[in-house]
Amino acid sequence: MEIQNLIQTVLIYALPVLFAITIHEAAHGYVARYFGDNTAYMMGRVTLNPLKHIDPVGTILMPLMLYFATSGAFLFGYAKPVPVNFGHLRRPKRDMVWVALAGPASNFIQALLWAIAFTVLAGSGVSERFFLDMCKAGVLVNLVMWAFNLFPLPPLDGGRILVGLLPWRAAHAVSRMEPWGFFIVMGLVLLGVVGTYWLRPLIDLGYAALGLLLTPVAYLFR
Repeated sequence: MEIQNLIQTVLIYALPVLFAITIHEAAHGYVARYFGDNTAYMMGRVTLNPLKHIDPVGTILMPLMLYFATSGAFLFGYAKPVPVNFGHLRRPKRDMVWVALAGPASNFIQALLWAIAFTVLAGSGVSERFFLDMCKAGVLVNLVMWAFNLFPLPPLDGGRILVGLLPWRAAHAVSRMEPWGFFIVMGLVLLGVVGTYWLRPLIDLGYAALGLLLTPVAYLFR
């Protein structure tokens, strides 16, 4: 039964996760190119081909191991980061904010699109649970990626946004934390700090925002 549940969960989440990761990373590269840095484009990373962004360990092995180790209570993964040479940006400190923001913004837009799909399917009388559950998964996956990546600590997108917005001296102090940022974030995740005080409030806010944005669509199916 556990294997069957795992297979069903993988099938439901596979497409939303692939879209979420691929578009998130491609968005970074596309916006970086727009502001003057062709690094990701030259390396073939400004693409919707998921194979260019999947990390075998971070995208596949780690989530599966954590799923079994925690009985599905805690999942984490990552894709290959898109290379960005901030020195090539026309205005590095300002443009860094837009490059970093592109990833989470793409996830919020995807969450909205999955929510619209769910509303249309449910409103049209579609009762196939697989597709409805996939839409729900698409909303959840993208809201989690949106919220988590906005956490204000480098190397997460939120940390880069913070560095771009702070005055030079404060920005330099925050940027020096980047080599240890991943381990600090993971420690805060395991302690429950990120989940309780960042993810849950932000995800609740995201669901509320989606509810407001969906009002015209939901009205059509009354």
